[in-house]
Amino acid sequence: MTRVIHTGDTHIGYQQYNSPERRTDFLSAFRAVTEDASDDDVDAVIHAGDLFHDRRPGLVDLQGTIDVLRSLDQSGIPFLAIVGNHETKRDAQWLDLFADLGLATRLGRDPVVVDDVAFYGLDYVPESRRDALTYDFAPVPDEASSTALVAHGLFEPFAHATWDTEAVLDESSVDFDAVLLGDNHAPGTETVTDTWVTYCGSTERASAAERDARGYNLVSFEDDVSIRRRAISGTREFVFVDVELAADEGADRVRERLSQHDVDGAVVIVTIEGDGEPISPAPIEEYALDRGALVARANDRRDLPDEADELQVSFADPDAAVTDRLRDLDLSPGALTIDATVRDDTVADSTVRETVERRVRDALHADGLDFTEHPSIGGADVEDSSSPTEGDDTEGDSPQEPTPAATSEHADSPNERDHDGDNPSTSAETPAAAESDDGVETADDSVDGERADETAVSSDIEPAGGISEDRDAAPEREPDSDVDTDGEPDRVAAAEEEVDSDDGGSGDDSQVSIGDFA
Repeated sequence: MTRVIHTGDTHIGYQQYNSPERRTDFLSAFRAVTEDASDDDVDAVIHAGDLFHDRRPGLVDLQGTIDVLRSLDQSGIPFLAIVGNHETKRDAQWLDLFADLGLATRLGRDPVVVDDVAFYGLDYVPESRRDALTYDFAPVPDEASSTALVAHGLFEPFAHATWDTEAVLDESSVDFDAVLLGDNHAPGTETVTDTWVTYCGSTERASAAERDARGYNLVSFEDDVSIRRRAISGTREFVFVDVELAADEGADRVRERLSQHDVDGAVVIVTIEGDGEPISPAPIEEYALDRGALVARANDRRDLPDEADELQVSFADPDAAVTDRLRDLDLSPGALTIDATVRDDTVADSTVRETVERRVRDALHADGLDFTEHPSIGGADVEDSSSPTEGDDTEGDSPQEPTPAATSEHADSPNERDHDGDNPSTSAETPAAAESDDGVETADDSVDGERADETAVSSDIEPAGGISEDRDAAPEREPDSDVDTDGEPDRVAAAEEEVDSDDGGSGDDSQVSIGDFA
């Protein structure tokens, strides 16, 4: 009998709720799985993708993962894995690095035999490119009596499915006894055309929707396939406080319910429903933190009336408002004449000054006063007021020396695709501008409805062994697959994370061979 641990969606490096402790929790959960593997002396640990939460994990996450894999290797237990959508890179994968270090094996079209079970791998493939897939795997070795496919994606008949499991099994060149899946954080087991299909679930809660205990599958291959669920001990406690408020209840009732729970060191999720008074989340979260919670989130699910809807806004007549203001200023008749002229719609803007001076002159003559004409009206020579005078700190419009064009410099970054372009000279006297690198930056996912999660998936990935396809096909962008929780977006991340990949899709005539995935 061959016994393996089927795990996945470890999301190492995820700093959930911006908490460094939560980032450590995800690595600790992965370590707990491998320690169980050593204690139980299983034949292999099978990882179904999303080892990392991000395609650019931090150094501390890489070091921690290598340390865990080294301990597993020292126990004589092989680590077999595929690439998920969160960690997918355009070129070499992190899993390839671990394979080069002798700490992991990347599954693909060629079987990896553990005892008498042949394991094959199918990395995540964007939905837009799946129609071109041909599930052509290498033949099953004679020494293997059972076969299993390890894959990453949302497969039928589970929730949010985008991948036809029955079609995969029917079109595959190998008759699989089990399909071990990752991507959906909710564990589950079904049968499709007499084949066991199972999700192991995530090893830590990547969203508040994941209320059930986290764990993994213990899969046994003998005459038949046996799948048992096992919980992971020692994961961070989540305390879910659901409060249904009556019409006359408010924040005091929520605090009362919170006080009934031991929240020390826990992630506290408060959900408010029902009627009752409007409640600000901040005081509730602060109350939980004061009681020792690591993280606190209060979510008010009630559909309360918006006070802004009841606000009546009216606008005063602008002309009437100006008239009232002028009355308050108690202006002279001449000033009122000027104001009336400036606001007179029948006076062209280009003649306002002349009209004002004419009306003021007429008013003064009517009063028997002299009017001195402005030099610009009478055509007299006018001193250039823009010329600098002694004691004037401002510069005039005197000719200046040509200024060389500035050089635009953009620092290179791993998230940018560099384009070299020339900035042409704008005048004969100006030297040509230096070349500038225009960095084009694309935005990323995130996971957790917290960015989401949710990260985009590159269809330029080179799955194990490479994808054979028509590289001249018109590219298309594959959107993020944000759902890899119990229906909740998991990239909180989202907003939180950049994507450095382009999903180069295939044209109608292109074909991607699953046989090249090894």
